[in-house]
Amino acid sequence: MKVADWIKPFERSDTPPPTTLGAFIRWALSGAWVMIFVAALFSAIAGAMEAGTAYFMGLVVDKATTLGTEAFFSAQNTGFLIVVVAFFIVMRPIVFGLSSMANNYIVMPNIPPLILSKLTRWTLGQSVTFFDNDFAGRIAQKQMQTATSLTMVVSEAISAIVFAFASLVGSVFLLATIDARVLTVFAIWLVGYFALIRWYLPRIRISSGERAGARANVSGQVVDTITNIKTVKLFASDRHEELAAQGAMVGLRDKSLAFGALSASFRFFLMLLAGLLPVLLTGASLLLWRDGIATTGDVVATAAIAVRVSQMTGWVSFTLMGLYSNVGEVENGMKTLAPAQRVEDSASATPLAVEGGEIAFDQVGFAYGGATGGVQDVDLVVKSGEKLGVVGASGAGKSTLVSLLLRLFDREAGTISIDGQDVSEITQDSLRDSIGMVTQETAMFNRSAMENIRYGKPDASDEQVYEAARRASAHDFILELKDHEGRSGYHARLGERGVKLSGGQRQRIALARAILKDAPILILDEATSALDSEVEAEIQEALTTVMEGKTVLAIAHRLSTIAQMDRIVVLDKGRIVEQGPHDVLLAQNGLYARFWARQSGGFLDPQQAAE
Repeated sequence: MKVADWIKPFERSDTPPPTTLGAFIRWALSGAWVMIFVAALFSAIAGAMEAGTAYFMGLVVDKATTLGTEAFFSAQNTGFLIVVVAFFIVMRPIVFGLSSMANNYIVMPNIPPLILSKLTRWTLGQSVTFFDNDFAGRIAQKQMQTATSLTMVVSEAISAIVFAFASLVGSVFLLATIDARVLTVFAIWLVGYFALIRWYLPRIRISSGERAGARANVSGQVVDTITNIKTVKLFASDRHEELAAQGAMVGLRDKSLAFGALSASFRFFLMLLAGLLPVLLTGASLLLWRDGIATTGDVVATAAIAVRVSQMTGWVSFTLMGLYSNVGEVENGMKTLAPAQRVEDSASATPLAVEGGEIAFDQVGFAYGGATGGVQDVDLVVKSGEKLGVVGASGAGKSTLVSLLLRLFDREAGTISIDGQDVSEITQDSLRDSIGMVTQETAMFNRSAMENIRYGKPDASDEQVYEAARRASAHDFILELKDHEGRSGYHARLGERGVKLSGGQRQRIALARAILKDAPILILDEATSALDSEVEAEIQEALTTVMEGKTVLAIAHRLSTIAQMDRIVVLDKGRIVEQGPHDVLLAQNGLYARFWARQSGGFLDPQQAAE
């Protein structure tokens, strides 16, 4: 195994992220702790060598002043000089090199993907409600923020905190060998230093978390505007969106100013303390030297320690400030990402085995956690191979019924089953693998046409993709595509959410994706609503072939698209109020007949239908 692979950066975690900071950090870094401790050990040894450097410098000065020039450079002193030289040009470089390799080659490159892969896997498993309740840009920002900040915490803890602590311990031992009074002065200084740290760093952590939250709000606002840029342009709302972004930026500026004021005062008092240390330690050692208690080498060693610790004080304190800032950002990200909003597989869940594709809703109820809305007391059996149309005014519960079948939400009452298998007792992946779906709001990735269609069947050959596109009447226009980087045809990128395509073109690619998937159950949610009449006729013909042998649920406002279904179900206020073939429903002269009569150009007028 390669040294760089001693941490597995994509190791899976079978447990959810905790919602307390310490436990969350342990969870995020699980799989890396051994190498983190190894890197910390090398850093500690390197830090301790800082005191060794001062010790050898003092020893050299004492030897030189005691022995004189001739004896110092004599053969009898060669062994001592070799040890000193070996310390500086062999031992010290090796230890610092190993410390750097452990931290910068093994730990740091692997920590970001380790954390980010765990967060991405967890976030992708959240329910659609989680994404509906937040900005897409803000969620992405929180993932990157948390991974980056926690990586910096690890890096700073290893390279600065552990190093400095070991150096400090070594300095204490060295000063103790010189004189207890020098050590006492150093101890008093340390009390003041740690008191300063204790007061400032918790406040910096809180302020940093608030600044991170404000920064994420700016990102969320900007991404939301850019995502809907066509709507912004159509409504001439550039100024409105600019003001909305500025509002978020004002919040970020205020939090940044508060953080800056805290940082500036911290730096002032820190530099004051750092300046005092060389004065106190060197002054104390000089007084001892005056009284004949300390040697010249002791003064040199003490001065070296004082200057080094003084320099390190500023470095370590700013590192601690950065570390606490990053801890604040980790905590802020954790609060967004860690709470579970999920539809989970049961512990005993098994893969779905579709034999015929019969779907049964038994007294199903769901109201999105409220008292009303959704669906109520739905009893419905869709037989294997049956083509069922679902009709209703906006808000009647059509999409809710489909979402419950797909387990995007868990029903609050009743049961839903496929071929007798309760969907709550089967794995979600196998459930959704068995259902093909085309929606009105077609989902396109900013990838090539080939990749977007192949999403329905990742192992499909190119020829299978071409055939699916032909059946969806998409092949010809795909061949004419070209993106800004010169890629053409099936290799041309479609832009974010497929913005480079017309609505009809996006729906034809979505149809091709569903055709390629070839699942035993097919859901069509306004699948041809964005198509003109001529193309719709082509697609309907293709769909007739595609639907053969499948169980089909087709939702439509354009009733002409479902008139030929085996059966039509009419929903009103979450309940089934009518069902039967098209002709039978017309003869009943009920709600469906009114829908049919009040259509204009083949579309259902929801407002009129509700009258």
